[in-house]
Amino acid sequence: MLAAMQSHELLREVFDKKAAKEISADLELSTSMIYKWAQPPTNEGGIGNPLDRIEALIRSTGDERIVQWICQRAGGFFIRNPAHPPHPHFLIPATNQIVQEFADLLAVVASAATDNKITSPEAEQIRARWEELKSATEGFVVACESGDFGTLKEPELTPRRREARAQGGI
Repeated sequence: MLAAMQSHELLREVFDKKAAKEISADLELSTSMIYKWAQPPTNEGGIGNPLDRIEALIRSTGDERIVQWICQRAGGFFIRNPAHPPHPHFLIPATNQIVQEFADLLAVVASAATDNKITSPEAEQIRARWEELKSATEGFVVACESGDFGTLKEPELTPRRREARAQGGI
């Protein structure tokens, strides 16, 4: 599991797939610097590897746009795991909640597409529902992996979702 892996362990695995010498040439850094990144950190301080530095920057700023930017550069999106998995207490209701979240997304898409075009505000609303569905589904998957549906909570309405519901969008 990637979350339990230390940054230097991940880099070591990455460097097994592409030679440190090639990476150093691509980044215009010394090969010894690349190898240092794949070693456990020492108590002497010094320069941390890039992954540790990014983590420290995010922790310092609290700004998740850094992660979003990295994910976009890698061809994806950042989805924050829910603080409280947004589902009821048992497997069947939790499954039903995922189906309902997907139905809500489809309702937003169908409503936006009635005039055979999607405006920028409609696209934003679709994106917001998609992000909420992915976050809710991640909470469900985490509960599946842990086998603990007792920790699942009722979904919290985000400001966007409250507004969309008020407008009849979901």
